[in-house]
Amino acid sequence: MGRLFGTDGVRGRANADLTPELALAVAVAAAHTLAESDRSHPPLAVVGRDTRASGEMLEAAVVAGLTSAGANVVRVGVLPTPAVAFLTAEAKADLGVMLSASHNPMPDNGIKLFAAGGHKLPDEIEMRIEAAVEANATTAWKRPVGAGVGRVHDLLDGADHYVQHLIGTVPHRLDGLKVVVDCANGAAAEVAPVAYREAGAEVVAIYAEPDGLNINDECGSNHIEALRAAVVEHGAHLGIAHDGDADRCVAVTADGDEVDGDQLMAILALAMREAGTLTDDTLVATVMSNLGLRLAMSREGIRLIETKVGDRYVLEELRASGLALGGEQSGHIVMPAYATTGDGVLTGLHLMARMASTGKSLAELAGVITRLPQVLINVPVGDRTVGAAAPSVRAEVERAEAELGETGRVLLRPSGTEPLVRVMVEAATEQVAREVAERIAEQVRTASPTG
Repeated sequence: MGRLFGTDGVRGRANADLTPELALAVAVAAAHTLAESDRSHPPLAVVGRDTRASGEMLEAAVVAGLTSAGANVVRVGVLPTPAVAFLTAEAKADLGVMLSASHNPMPDNGIKLFAAGGHKLPDEIEMRIEAAVEANATTAWKRPVGAGVGRVHDLLDGADHYVQHLIGTVPHRLDGLKVVVDCANGAAAEVAPVAYREAGAEVVAIYAEPDGLNINDECGSNHIEALRAAVVEHGAHLGIAHDGDADRCVAVTADGDEVDGDQLMAILALAMREAGTLTDDTLVATVMSNLGLRLAMSREGIRLIETKVGDRYVLEELRASGLALGGEQSGHIVMPAYATTGDGVLTGLHLMARMASTGKSLAELAGVITRLPQVLINVPVGDRTVGAAAPSVRAEVERAEAELGETGRVLLRPSGTEPLVRVMVEAATEQVAREVAERIAEQVRTASPTG
């Protein structure tokens, strides 16, 4: 069996790669792996989904798998991923399941798992679940019967409970701010406009009419063109875009300029340091964050710790070191005092709170960072390990690093799930960054041709 888990759960085309049979098997394996074996009562699981039509089918399979393994299930319906994590912790459940493919297009779907407390799974637990899925494919699992079969209950006020939690974290009211929020026709469609309004902002919601098929369709955090136009049209102070499951947040200024996750982290880091809540004056980001973030944080006296790509690695570092803020350039921002995972709506609230408390525009706040031009080339290869480690490739990388010095950066890494090597270069100008990236990419192609 190939590796099931990617960077963020199990993902694939619904009913093709990610079938109901696979969803059921993953649910059974997760129940057996994550539930405590010495409990005096049945394990409990929280199950939520985004707005994809296939989520209804996969939810039925997951619930069937969990209950057949003896777990009781609380269905929370359509909610953001961080809401499912929050409710998993609040319910003291053994595990949580979110059916979503995040920012991916509608034909895809995915299974995200949370352990007790609403925490994402470390690699070793994912490997145990994969092994259990493989074992169950050849050996029937022990099935309870009679009263041992799990029961299913629906939680009808989960969204309200989550929104009130979010509002309770905001240090300042948002009165006087006007925001356009792009809900990606996804899980944020109901909760994001409500949360922002109840916190005091005037809200214009766009792409907030999900029909099961239009999630992330030319909207959301990966497609902010319409948001830019709407902010200018409505004379808003800012725009906020979420992805399909609302664990991401990117923003645009009143003039429609993008503010990415690196800039959001910098804004929040400075706000938290001022409030005395930025533990050890330290921020956690991935190796993909722009060099501009590193330079800005160094200038401000804030230490930056780098992790591998993936918000779960940021989470692991935050938990291991007891730190208070981390995230990714893509807009996954984690504030462990309030959430166990990246939370786009939480990020949006705290961003606007900073604007309200300082009286500064988003453009002024984001100006703490000068982003260096960044070029990313995904190179198809026959063998991603060979393509990244070949002597000729390493020599070209060393040559590029010598040329760039402290004015740029090279990052070369094989994809975790695809036959690709990712070449990322930052430099003082986009032309230099592209020229260097193309040189390295050509060496990667030569070292491991696709055939």
